[in-house]
Amino acid sequence: MIEFDKLLEELNLDKEFNFRCETFITLLQQWGKVHNLSGRLSKEDIIENIIDSIYPLKFINSYESLADIGTGAGYPGLILAMANSKVKTYLIEPRLKRVSFLNFVKNSLGLYNIEVLAKRVEDVENIKVDLITSRAVTNTKLLLDLTQNIKKDQCSYLFYKGSLLNDEIEEAKLNNYKVVNKEDRNYLYIEGK
Repeated sequence: MIEFDKLLEELNLDKEFNFRCETFITLLQQWGKVHNLSGRLSKEDIIENIIDSIYPLKFINSYESLADIGTGAGYPGLILAMANSKVKTYLIEPRLKRVSFLNFVKNSLGLYNIEVLAKRVEDVENIKVDLITSRAVTNTKLLLDLTQNIKKDQCSYLFYKGSLLNDEIEEAKLNNYKVVNKEDRNYLYIEGK
């Protein structure tokens, strides 16, 4: 909890974010027991995932719109939308029970900046965003290919990666990127130019 409180202070996140997190934790625990939304449902595990979701706000540039690919139970897209309710956020998730959960949280918290899309990213039309995020969906090269239809010209990418990151960077032939490590997490940030 100390790490969580410290990060909230560093990022200048308000009491409203803290309240939203508490509500999210309760809702995820309730829904998760019935619908298998996440394997880790203890309060400590959920807080760890919230920290993982917002940590990159320390080093990425500001953005006006965001699409999160394969949002699942809400990491990182829903949490990022809770942290900044002024950013238009698209949560792209094909699995209907997760879509139902995301919509329930959105409505429960009055997060009108969020639109939940019950689709695969390659089927999404008529949106263009500044930042594309994804956590544990697929490899970097495929994510870059699959998201061409939703990116603005100067779009940045933020991918939450594990130990295979170096191989993925090589395969995707990236040259303009930054990697930030935090424990077992590698944050791959490809800044739009």
